[in-house]
Amino acid sequence: MPDFDLDSFKSTWQEQPVENKYNDNEILKMLNRKSRNYMKYIFWISAAEFFFFTLFGLYYIIQDNDSNSFMSSLQKLGVEKNAELKSNLETIYLIIKITTLIVTGFFVIKFYQNYRKIKIEEDIKAFITRIINFKKTVNAFILTNIILFIIFTTVFTAFVFYVINHQNIQLDSSTKNGFIMGILVSTVLCVVLIWLYYRLVYGIIMGRLDKNLKQLKEIDSQEN
Repeated sequence: MPDFDLDSFKSTWQEQPVENKYNDNEILKMLNRKSRNYMKYIFWISAAEFFFFTLFGLYYIIQDNDSNSFMSSLQKLGVEKNAELKSNLETIYLIIKITTLIVTGFFVIKFYQNYRKIKIEEDIKAFITRIINFKKTVNAFILTNIILFIIFTTVFTAFVFYVINHQNIQLDSSTKNGFIMGILVSTVLCVVLIWLYYRLVYGIIMGRLDKNLKQLKEIDSQEN
């Protein structure tokens, strides 16, 4: 019986050709399907947010809790409650709720359109372009929500000082500084929380979509 040469066996084994389990076309189709699923998840999440904001807005319109809570805060600053003030405050809240629903609804439609445009048989360059456009839409959605929150906070702050000046209320410097500092701190905190929410909810899915995009670009570079 001949001697068994382990080194020769390793060399022969390493020289064996390794067949690819999937060809590029099959990988492309799998990445395409996965990417469609990730886009679908984001669409359903945004649709759920739209549904939540709709119910939330309707509930508070019926209960009228928003304006009452804010009115209580104004009264602590010495603001006198009257019909005009209450009407203006309700109008501001209504505009904010409608604007939020319109913006969220717009992006829900955009997400759905991006999802519907992805086709299994689509060529790789067009597919890569659609994924990039989808990522831009998601980033625009997150940025828009943060900007809207900052705008709404600014409007409320301006409204507070307008009412204080209109009613000739004199605030001492410590009260005024404390109020402004409280607005700034709460705004920064809320912006961070909003960013963390979208980073957690959308970031995980977008991270996987990014991996698919890198693989698609590698396949595209090999074909060129």
